[in-house]
Amino acid sequence: MVSCHTPHFPGTEMSKSTTTYWNPLAPDQRTRWTPIKGLEGMAEEITLSIDPVTGEYTRLTRFLPGADTSAFGGKTHAYPEEVFIVSGRLYDHAFDRWLEAGEYASRPPGERHGPFKTDVGCVVLEVSFPNRVAGRKSC
Repeated sequence: MVSCHTPHFPGTEMSKSTTTYWNPLAPDQRTRWTPIKGLEGMAEEITLSIDPVTGEYTRLTRFLPGADTSAFGGKTHAYPEEVFIVSGRLYDHAFDRWLEAGEYASRPPGERHGPFKTDVGCVVLEVSFPNRVAGRKSC
């Protein structure tokens, strides 16, 4: 039996940032969201937690109503990520389907996704693991 685990970095047991309860979707938190470079006017993000050692992060991405990233094409990356549609809906051209609130995916490294579009807007929760690069043995 093969057992996989997250690599242990001595002294970094709690290196991912933590916070008490707060609502990043509340109107008074609007200024904490930042436009995504190259997608200004279409999408913005807010990092909820990040590990400065591993680079792993949790963030929300908000696609504004009418956003369409077709001009940028789809994308892939060498690490896994998880996504959860919090609200609204988002069309993923790579899968030829509308993703509705409540849908979840655990993407393996190298899986093509996007480009995306939305008519009503969409908020996506992303948990990304850039330190878990495909081909690098971690277990």
